[in-house]
Amino acid sequence: MKAIEIRNKYLDFFKSKGHKIISGAKLIPENDPTVLFTTAGMHPLVPYLIGSPHPEGKRIVDFQKCLRTDDIDEVGDNRHLTFFEMLGNWSLGDYFKEDSIKYSFEFLTKVLNIPVDKISVTCFLGDNDAPKDDVSAKIWEECGIDKTRIYFFGKKDNWWGPAGQTGPCGPDTEIFLDTGVIKCSNDCNPSCDCGKYIEIWNNVFMEYNKMEDGSFKQLSQKNVDTGMGLERMAFLMQGKNHIFETELFMPIISKVSDMSENPEEDSLRIIADHLRASAFLICDSVIPSNVGQGYILRRLIRRTIRHMRKIGFNPDKITDVCVTLIDNLNNMYGELETNRNNILEEIKTEKNRFMNTLLSGEKEFIKVINKLKENNINIIDGIATFRLYDTFGFPPEVTNELAKENGLCIDMDGFKVCFEQHQAKSREGSEGIFKGGLADHSEETTKYHTAAHLILESLQKILGNDVIQKGSNITAERIRFDFSHPEKVTRELLDQVEDMVNAQIDKKLQVVCSEMLLDEARKYGAKGIFNSKYGESVKVYTIEGFSKEICGGPHVDNTSKLNHIKILKEEAVSSGIRRIKAVFIK
Repeated sequence: MKAIEIRNKYLDFFKSKGHKIISGAKLIPENDPTVLFTTAGMHPLVPYLIGSPHPEGKRIVDFQKCLRTDDIDEVGDNRHLTFFEMLGNWSLGDYFKEDSIKYSFEFLTKVLNIPVDKISVTCFLGDNDAPKDDVSAKIWEECGIDKTRIYFFGKKDNWWGPAGQTGPCGPDTEIFLDTGVIKCSNDCNPSCDCGKYIEIWNNVFMEYNKMEDGSFKQLSQKNVDTGMGLERMAFLMQGKNHIFETELFMPIISKVSDMSENPEEDSLRIIADHLRASAFLICDSVIPSNVGQGYILRRLIRRTIRHMRKIGFNPDKITDVCVTLIDNLNNMYGELETNRNNILEEIKTEKNRFMNTLLSGEKEFIKVINKLKENNINIIDGIATFRLYDTFGFPPEVTNELAKENGLCIDMDGFKVCFEQHQAKSREGSEGIFKGGLADHSEETTKYHTAAHLILESLQKILGNDVIQKGSNITAERIRFDFSHPEKVTRELLDQVEDMVNAQIDKKLQVVCSEMLLDEARKYGAKGIFNSKYGESVKVYTIEGFSKEICGGPHVDNTSKLNHIKILKEEAVSSGIRRIKAVFIK
């Protein structure tokens, strides 16, 4: 069963159960400043999970493009990816554990025809915060899952959230497919990651709210949030050994392998994964840069090129692989075809830029070894090896090969120490992003969300309608707003934007939320990203007599609740993308 068949069966099944099919969001979160990327299907739905009514009702289903870079260094094994598709169904204060579990069981056994005796499940063991989830276990048993295949584990395995310090969370029940392959001891269970048991679905029961004091309180609206990884399901349903053997990857891998001198498996997988992720990021208007999402894209492309060089693939042919990728996946993702030229151009440009950097790195390497030889030293220390890797894109194995050619060796242990310190700093940076909690909807951030509408409309009126929002990052202290513009914005023009925004605040304009069909929103003149499907309802926020924009919220109901803004800074993010930082002034 091909991946697109699994996706379509999933959507059709939940549609038959009263779920409305909604469109997935972009990879760049529009209303969530706490993450760089959409990492799960629930991210775009946070406002609705915490109580805001969804335009399509209480039962929804979709497929969501996701990107995670936490495990980027693990890509190359048989199961880790950066870009993947998550199938998900939600109950927003409607059904709960019983229907959720029974729907999952029916889909797996009746639609996908998975034998019942191949399914094992796990439930929450219970602790001081919440009781043991005997309810879920009993439902699974009623469905036909034998007691011997129902396991209980603690929070580490069977609890989701909150994403930040506080917020919605709860126990989950995870569904595993027993591959039948004994990879470790006979008493192996789903908590083991040897590969005998593979998780295929996770049903999260959001019934608690974690408070600032660490306590857990029952939510008034209990939600169900589920997720099934399409790539993983595809390889299992097709009887493959791993995800890279499916039709989603094999044409790309075969193309690179045929054009390589030494096609090593790990490198082939990394190239296929990273190019796929890069193409989808470019589709969502990300371009390579040294900050934020652009930095991740740059890292993905450059890591791809490093592995191409490693296996003897000419990086000048990288666009040939991109063409294969687009042709292979455009039946599932039409945006790849729409953005074909842009994908090819951005990746080619970044390839050229990186190749120049590598030449600089080779020059730097020569400087390093000349200095060592002058001092009769025959080992390149860890700091120098890491600098060649981090600044110039030299993998340690390349540095080691060049060192051997010059009668030297490298301090690999020292490199690992530097690399681990770098990873620790990166994790600290990621934790900083999450500090405010997932999709912080405090009073101040709500005000800044509304101000973002005023800023965008004012930028368009003053700089021209070619201005398009490229991203925003909102906290309770400030707004960071990215937009398209070919040149630096003068202080005089920034003052005009400020004055226009503040004038709307002084006018005490009503902010009205309306729900309408997508086609109606177009006719109404609402601005926004029209990536939803025809016939889908959307929320349109109208700031009286000033702007109309599609948005999930949240917003104040009158501009009088906003303080005046002050634009503190304007700068370039990358070619054609500018950024302003603004704050409320008291």
